[in-house]
Amino acid sequence: MGHAREYGGERGNSSANQREWHGGESVRATAPTARPPTTCRTYRMSRKPVRSLPVEVLNDREASALLEACHPTLATGLRNRALIAVLYRAGLRITEALELRPKDVDDERGCIRVLRGKGGRQRTVGVDAGALEIIQAWAVARAVLGVDGRSPLLCTVYGTRLTDAYVRRLLPKLADKAGIAKRVHAHGLRHTMAAQLREEGVDIGIISKQLGHQSITTTARYLDHIQPYAVIEAMRGRAWGTTTGGTP
Repeated sequence: MGHAREYGGERGNSSANQREWHGGESVRATAPTARPPTTCRTYRMSRKPVRSLPVEVLNDREASALLEACHPTLATGLRNRALIAVLYRAGLRITEALELRPKDVDDERGCIRVLRGKGGRQRTVGVDAGALEIIQAWAVARAVLGVDGRSPLLCTVYGTRLTDAYVRRLLPKLADKAGIAKRVHAHGLRHTMAAQLREEGVDIGIISKQLGHQSITTTARYLDHIQPYAVIEAMRGRAWGTTTGGTP
């Protein structure tokens, strides 16, 4: 398999990753000012705080469409499918996923070992057979490319680590290609897994361990923020009665 160019033109550490940024804008050299630098004043513009938008979880159809938006045969497409599988089916944080090594995935036991979790904590999470099959397809392509086992599992075709910024650019592009109107990002896929596990009736303690939360209370708040099922079920179960004039 030849060396396929990265999605978006990435090759290792791209020039875009090497730019310096300040306040969210690229720092550029400017022409000399009329006054000497010692007499120039610096003005700081006040900015409104960025509004945090709520996470939007995907349904099964949207998640499948996101996977199908990846190229089915190119090495980068197989890699991107494996990346989505790790985020969506194992619920790893983006930094956890990008730090994985091939030896951390145990196909026989159906688990992934996270050695560099949040706060430096380690944990072992479960992963389904379908996701492992997707990861294995990338592992085969990775071996053909000649990437050794010491490189990150989800690496570029040259064996270098993917950047967080690359993944943040990639997922919205794939979502747009798949026709998904929702905001799609790595943490949203983690939320999607948690919401689906809760809907499937998985014990909250298991969900908490899978997510790597230290407290079940944190998980409870996390899940209620994603999908307040108790509220939804209470409202869905209401029947039209005499006070509303019967069923419309």
